[in-house]
Amino acid sequence: MLNNAQIELLQALSAMHTDEDLLSLKRALSSFFANRAEAQMDELWESGAWNEQTLSDLRTAHYRTPYGR
Repeated sequence: MLNNAQIELLQALSAMHTDEDLLSLKRALSSFFANRAEAQMDELWESGAWNEQTLSDLRTAHYRTPYGR
């Protein structure tokens, strides 16, 4: 079952007739998600949940999943 967002995207994709159209849609989606992430980061900063120390910790953090061999 598709949700409303998925249906809208499929409808938008059906209107893509050129590679330029697809590239424009990709850029719009990238911009949308980048703006959304930036707004969430701003909220974290303004609430005090993140600060300079958090950023410093993230610079050296290693979140990779260790895989056994």
